[in-house]
Amino acid sequence: MTQYRKEYDSMGEVLTPSDAYYGAQTQRAVDNFSISGLRFPQSFYYALGLIKKNAAIVNRELGLLPEDTSRAIEQAAEEMILGKLDEHFVLDVFQTGSGTSTNMNVNEVLAGRANEILTGKRGGKAPVHPNDHVNKGQSSNDVIPTAIHVAALVEIRRSLIPHMERLASSLEQKASEFADVKKIGRTHMQDAVPITLGDEFGAWARQMRLSIHRIKNTEGTLRELALGGTAVGSGLNADPRFAGGVIRRISAETNIAFKEAENHFEAQAAQDAAVEVSGALKSLAVSLTKIAADIRLLSSGPRCGIGEINIPALQPGSSIMPGKVNPVIPEMTIQAAAQVLGSDVTIAICGQWGILELNVMLPVIAYNLLFSIKLLSGACNRFAYKCVDGITANVEKCCSGIERSLAMSTALVPEIGYEQAALLSKKAYESGKTVREVAREDKTLPESRLNELLDQTIHR
Repeated sequence: MTQYRKEYDSMGEVLTPSDAYYGAQTQRAVDNFSISGLRFPQSFYYALGLIKKNAAIVNRELGLLPEDTSRAIEQAAEEMILGKLDEHFVLDVFQTGSGTSTNMNVNEVLAGRANEILTGKRGGKAPVHPNDHVNKGQSSNDVIPTAIHVAALVEIRRSLIPHMERLASSLEQKASEFADVKKIGRTHMQDAVPITLGDEFGAWARQMRLSIHRIKNTEGTLRELALGGTAVGSGLNADPRFAGGVIRRISAETNIAFKEAENHFEAQAAQDAAVEVSGALKSLAVSLTKIAADIRLLSSGPRCGIGEINIPALQPGSSIMPGKVNPVIPEMTIQAAAQVLGSDVTIAICGQWGILELNVMLPVIAYNLLFSIKLLSGACNRFAYKCVDGITANVEKCCSGIERSLAMSTALVPEIGYEQAALLSKKAYESGKTVREVAREDKTLPESRLNELLDQTIHR
């Protein structure tokens, strides 16, 4: 049976589980907002832990916190950064639009743990107070936007970009491996002129390289942090030296050159940086969809589809058809990309809710942005080593369609004109013969010249 203790806030008494580090404001939020079961990812609490830890250190250095209080908060925050306090972060994503409930959940947990360190008694507000000490120099209105930027950029650098690089390298390797594998190109899902299989993989690799570039280009705005603006951007109740000191320490820990926002009112009233990053993630999702869908199509079959490439067989594909194997990794990737597109719409809508001095959709922005980064990181990683690395070319199938393509007549256009070439294609289609055979029969060109033009299309 759950045991409870009494905690208090400005609205009165609240019963809180006795083994919880958090206090009254967290419990009220649990009672009010538990609608989805969705929680912020650990990366978000990592960022919040960094902020609280370094805030305690800087406040101590500025003479604004007692030594023992600061040290206890610092120890508790370090445990939070390591994920040791995760079970005490219990709030639903859907809550007050500033994220105040989550900020107070963190403040109360760190105060509760710090009090346990100092007194042996868990929870409470003495000797360490969640507002007066843990939250000193801060407001939810600058802490939560700061945590969004820190968490997003840390995850982009540590996880997303390395996995994108991995996928780009894998595609580049296949482009080189398949550079001499001739096949028919297709436009509008119809036969076009010949290309190589390497050309297709090279195009996909370039898409990934450009996606990496786009995402890296968002770092400039993410590096600006709202910390120091407190409630509305004016910095009320924060020492002028506080934000710079905390941000320098966060930069040193993450090896990312964060900086204080050039305009604190903008940093808290708007979330344009998150919208920009989400847009770059959306572009990556679109690229992944194109690449995965193409690979899925080119590997279709194995006997009755295009079948120009073979992808790794990972698991049975049907509960009714024995021996069926499906393109599970490309399909997983496409579904992850679809989720990211939905999250981008959500972030764009939330970004519009910067009402006067505060955006009031911060929790949903944080959740969706970090979820998109995580999804895309995982998708790129699995797509590379579970699919692309193991792709092989079906060389015979690739080559077999080239000579039969009606688009071979394109090579004759410079010498016989578009209209006559079109008639050749039509005649070849109706007769079931190749363009070469029909042109030879019609003596369209001297045979040596005919073969020269058509062969250069194949052997370019």
